[in-house]
Amino acid sequence: MKILIDNGHGENTPGKRSPDGTFREYAYTREIADEVVRELAKRGYVAERIVKENLDVPLAERARRVNEICARYGANNVLLVSIHCNAAGNGEWMNARGWSAYTTKGKTKADELANRMYDAAACFITGQKIRRDYSDGDPDWEENFYILSKTKCPAVLTENFFMDNKEDIAYLTSMKGKQNIVNTHVEGIIQYIKEYEK
Repeated sequence: MKILIDNGHGENTPGKRSPDGTFREYAYTREIADEVVRELAKRGYVAERIVKENLDVPLAERARRVNEICARYGANNVLLVSIHCNAAGNGEWMNARGWSAYTTKGKTKADELANRMYDAAACFITGQKIRRDYSDGDPDWEENFYILSKTKCPAVLTENFFMDNKEDIAYLTSMKGKQNIVNTHVEGIIQYIKEYEK
């Protein structure tokens, strides 16, 4: 199984930061993505970041890179996790909090990957808000985000807390918070692969 990790936005993307400018989504998600790839490699899995640039890479190019790898390995032997941080407002501090995961609309293999991510989040992200949407019978949220709908493999997008909430920022930037977010991604991916290999 080839594991692809996507990281949110770029240093040139407008917004995508905390209201005080101290937290930048592009830098944080690249740090988390690198740790996820390293940890998966330590455990014997083949993982790579699809966006190695610091500047933003257009969604069409991100999807093209993923689909090129799907063509080489077979779409069923590839999975994608896109790592982001959420925001509720337009540059002001807000009250929304929590961790969540998204898939495309309808039932796909991505729902199983998201389920395993939620299982892992429940184990690691304790004492923090986990946002769930059971309207279709499972906890993930469903939106036809480009990186999910235009890629051929199972794909999940995670929103790792809110960069415009002070409590979430404190958790995101703590050593414990970072480690728990990395662990959630790593364990969720591994559990999905173990089920797939059965």
